Amino acid sequence: MTSRAARRIVICEFMDETAVAHLAAAYDTLYDEALVDRPDELRSAIAAAGALIVRNRTRVDAALLGAAPALQIVGRLGVGLDNIDVDACARRGIEVIPATGANAVSVAEYVICAAMLLLRGGAYTSSPAVAAGEWPRAALSRGRELAGKTLGLVGFGTIGRLTGRLARAMGMHVIGSDAQIADDAPSWATDATPPHTLDALLALADIVSLHVPLTPATRHLIDAARIARMKPGAILVNSARGGVVDEAAVAAALRSGRLAGAALDVFEYEPLAAGSPLADCPNLLLTPHIAGVTVESNLRVSMLVAERVGEALRRRRSSR
Repeated sequence: MTSRAARRIVICEFMDETAVAHLAAAYDTLYDEALVDRPDELRSAIAAAGALIVRNRTRVDAALLGAAPALQIVGRLGVGLDNIDVDACARRGIEVIPATGANAVSVAEYVICAAMLLLRGGAYTSSPAVAAGEWPRAALSRGRELAGKTLGLVGFGTIGRLTGRLARAMGMHVIGSDAQIADDAPSWATDATPPHTLDALLALADIVSLHVPLTPATRHLIDAARIARMKPGAILVNSARGGVVDEAAVAAALRSGRLAGAALDVFEYEPLAAGSPLADCPNLLLTPHIAGVTVESNLRVSMLVAERVGEALRRRRSSR
């Protein structure tokens, strides 16, 4: 492996310019946020790369890894790793570095904001009607308050716990479910969040917020049967991974009134295809995978990954 290969960094999706400059000051750095959309050029660019930095659109699979014989580090500008073949990286000795915790505030605020918006019905989208001289006060007077409602957190990692803290500050009750955390783990008591089975949580929660990774065990975790177990009038918020919910089941539940509302920031296939069963559903908020992306979180995520990728490259170089 040449020293140039070990020091080259390719960034193929958007990253804060300050963090890019931080890397470029010490390493041969190629930054092109649209490179992900030109796969042939991407494969050529990483042929001599020691590090690759991606968001969620780049598929770091065996084929891409095969085009990068010198690759040592994959930086992930986010938390989820379902777009990265972690096992293939491990077999090659490639270190995978996610931005764990750096976008937690943005996601937690998104969940609380989405829940409030959906509970108030169309109140926050009434500007055109009011500006046109209409006065839909009676129709919009059936909104509900967040305070006193129960938030059910499915997944109790960093983002789930922070979401719970914000919810309690708003006067909510918080319960949780996480198959990976024992019921007697200290984190439940520390965050005043009683643990429940998933089915028990669904029956109790007014708002269900998903915070689990996409794995074979969590794919379509929220399907028609689980939606049927949810409390009547409940709201579903998914800012985790699209495949965790059955989108057709969510659409059917919204149209039937079984679900009072849903906010989906992530989808099984992104971008969401035209003709999706979610199109024209009532009481549905759709956003393009931006729950964790704000000006502040982008800077935190980008700088965290830049610093850790740089440290990893220096460590690898010094160990040779």
